[in-house]
Amino acid sequence: MTSGEPSVRYKLLVNVLGQDPYSLETMRLRLEIARSPRATALLAQRDADGRIPGHPYKKWTGAHWVLADLADMGYPPGDDSLLPLREQVYEWLFGAAHQRDMPEIAGRVRRHASQEGNALYYLLALGLADERTEELAQRLIEWQWADGGWNCDKRPEAEHSSFMETLTPLRGLSLHGRMTSAGETIKAAARAAHVFLKRHLYKRRSDGTVMDESFTRLHYPCYWHYDILFALKVMAEAGYIGDERCRDALDLLESKQLPGGGWPAERSFYSGPTSSQRSGRSLVDWGGASSKRMNPFVTADALSVLKQAGRLQLQ
Repeated sequence: MTSGEPSVRYKLLVNVLGQDPYSLETMRLRLEIARSPRATALLAQRDADGRIPGHPYKKWTGAHWVLADLADMGYPPGDDSLLPLREQVYEWLFGAAHQRDMPEIAGRVRRHASQEGNALYYLLALGLADERTEELAQRLIEWQWADGGWNCDKRPEAEHSSFMETLTPLRGLSLHGRMTSAGETIKAAARAAHVFLKRHLYKRRSDGTVMDESFTRLHYPCYWHYDILFALKVMAEAGYIGDERCRDALDLLESKQLPGGGWPAERSFYSGPTSSQRSGRSLVDWGGASSKRMNPFVTADALSVLKQAGRLQLQ
């Protein structure tokens, strides 16, 4: 709570200390997030029309990723200055090229549903939703595979959902369900949650071994990637953190606590703002990655998850 990063303090205040997210204190903190150096840096590339030049999906500087970062930080909803970025995202997701990239093979739509899932989440969280946002939710419901998730794998024999393509759709649909009470959305989110729960969030159903070692490493941000902390965060948001099948992932998360009390970002999916890399460069630093050093963003999320799972007792 002494962090200089207001988004860290916001997550702790609301998710750990239980402060009303719409209280005067909390809303003031969210306004501080909007004025923070990180939010300012994320939005600094906007042109005179309020748009970010280049493709919205450009990693990790395009409009799509900037809005996703802001939403996860707790940026205050209803900022009209973000509307040009929303329009960029809509032009992409409803554009002709994107529409053509929705093949149905062997009775299953093969799509990077994480794109629509992320967009659905941040448009709702940032108070930017309109009737086109409803279309994103409907697309996800229509594209959902029989096992509850989504996959972009175009091989006809591919019949199981992808963790990467299913987690953000679950996040978006569960938020949509909470905000609208739409029964169809709530049911779709429940089916998606069970893609992860029946695998204990990171284990093979066949023999209980780890599906992918990277799933057990902590990161921030995850973007479209997957790890146990991001999964637990989404499970908490969707109301499934109390499910017994989250226990192993919670145990693993607790085991990663550092002697000083925090949690590390063990790996990163981005390179820093000074990096010469053209792809995968972040506009801001998210605390870096080190197995021995606390990362404040990972720690805030870990504490939030453990509190909501009933594993964190405050003195």
